[in-house]
Amino acid sequence: MGSLGASEDVVAREDRFDWFCEAVSSEVMPVMLSTPDTADFRAKITELDLGVVRLSSLACSPVLSRRTSAHIRRGDPEHFQLALVTQGKVRISQRGRDAVVAGGLVLTDSSRPSAGACAGGQVETIVLQIPRPALALRPNRVDLLLAQSLAADTGSGAILADFLKTLLTHGPRCRPEELRGMGAIALDLAAACLAQQLGDLGEAPAEARTQEALQRIHRFIENNLGDPGLTPQVIADRHNMSLRGLHALFAGQDLSIAARIRESRLERAHADLARGNLSGQPVQVIAARWGFSSATTFSRAFREAYGITPTEHRASSRATPGRSLSDSAGRVTPRGC
Repeated sequence: MGSLGASEDVVAREDRFDWFCEAVSSEVMPVMLSTPDTADFRAKITELDLGVVRLSSLACSPVLSRRTSAHIRRGDPEHFQLALVTQGKVRISQRGRDAVVAGGLVLTDSSRPSAGACAGGQVETIVLQIPRPALALRPNRVDLLLAQSLAADTGSGAILADFLKTLLTHGPRCRPEELRGMGAIALDLAAACLAQQLGDLGEAPAEARTQEALQRIHRFIENNLGDPGLTPQVIADRHNMSLRGLHALFAGQDLSIAARIRESRLERAHADLARGNLSGQPVQVIAARWGFSSATTFSRAFREAYGITPTEHRASSRATPGRSLSDSAGRVTPRGC
């Protein structure tokens, strides 16, 4: 993950807006930008190369943008840009439509004239840039979604939004091949989200529907780890599928559904046992918080995963804050799940 040229931290104050205009026009696409206050303009642009798609993060002071037919002739990446507005409010105009977006998603097409305005204070957005040929939806259908405010707090929109935020946070520590895999998933989730917005999830490719279902189930698991009754059957029932269908969904994953639950619980307990502010809580209390009803079962699973007992892990974390025996052994993530 890197900056597109620079950021507000390394550009002289009086040059920040000029840098911003140059960075956007050269690295993203030609566009005319203006701001009511160049003297106090602040901006930061970062990007993550995901192979088939690119993920960008933009934080800036209020700015106006306009992309005309002349700009398109000068340079057109032929991308759809799916933007998640995480702070502030953005107004987008394209194809005679206007949308005001705050906390939601909005889709634009680099091959069409557009205008935008960031209202109020600083605006922050996360933008997924998707090559037009890569989006497995009919172009005439996608055009119906341009410059429309799309929900990012429910359904597939929420799943996509959470995935993009997480990817932006943790992506810099991933290997290039991992990022390419994440890019394929992001593309599939975006296709599923847009298809659902069109009212036809069946239009999304099968892989996109699979990834959306997996993300929805993963989020359900994370939200219910403390429930000792969380089982594959419960998950299947809550998602209106058969147990066989749930296992088939996870057949191509690194972990089975049961192993996924077990690993997530162990990771949460592992982290809590290392926290100084929880040092007064018995090990079993922490284990129960994450769905382990049996102290023996928890201790055995923890040792199998990390190579030490929960008590040893806690002791080593106290002795060397921020580092435990399992860390020194190179096993921060549960093994053999």
